[in-house]
Amino acid sequence: MREIVRRHLGKMMAGAAVAVAATAVMVGVTLPGSAGAGESRDQDRSAAAGAAQQNAVPKDGVVEAAPEEGEKGIGSDPLTDDEMKRAEKIAMGGDLRRSARDVEGDRGPQLLSNNLSEADPTEAADAERPRRAEIVYYDYKDDALVTRTVNLDTGKVEETDTSHGVQPPAARDELNEAAQLLIADPLGKDLKSDYKKAMGKELTSPDQLRLSAFVFHKETVEQLPAGLAKCGEHRCLSIVSKVVNGPWIDTRDLIVDLSARTVTRLR
Repeated sequence: MREIVRRHLGKMMAGAAVAVAATAVMVGVTLPGSAGAGESRDQDRSAAAGAAQQNAVPKDGVVEAAPEEGEKGIGSDPLTDDEMKRAEKIAMGGDLRRSARDVEGDRGPQLLSNNLSEADPTEAADAERPRRAEIVYYDYKDDALVTRTVNLDTGKVEETDTSHGVQPPAARDELNEAAQLLIADPLGKDLKSDYKKAMGKELTSPDQLRLSAFVFHKETVEQLPAGLAKCGEHRCLSIVSKVVNGPWIDTRDLIVDLSARTVTRLR
């Protein structure tokens, strides 16, 4: 009986030992495996974070060539370079080139702007509507604003509008001529003096300045100098000047009458 009990106990102990061993094996296999999964998840998170960080870094810019511009635009597209040149050539026809004068007094009017003309709502759809250019000139001989509408399909001037007392923003050539007149005038001595102090050399050309301007309206001034009485009828500009790579120089009180080619101080 005791032998049977011992054998039974031995089997139980052996079974317990096997169970413990199996548990140990399970623990040995499962725990490292679980830790490995955690590490794998951590690695995945790190990889994802690294990828996100890499994607967050701006990539080098790629400069692409501008698309080739055709000779003719479509619908409401802005005028192409070819259309501008053709429209200006057509608009300059007739007696305008012979009779008008530009800002320097040379033959032909001063070009101010060229744009696609607004569509006529009474005409057909965009695809069938002719493209028209609106070319704006200033004639310094007559102090007149001349606007010509050119039909780019037919190559003809459809309309010419001439008006007086209308003063649109200045063109680049007008800015340069106004600055040249200012530099050459005795009233420009302070401008030249300030430029020399800033740059250590003489101011002789508008190219040494960054220029902008406002059309001068005499109605805004209470005590108007006699030299500015015709502004509005004449083309008058208030010049804003800045030294290239240097300071601003205040010249706003000096008004240049481009029509009379004079400079007058406001106060």
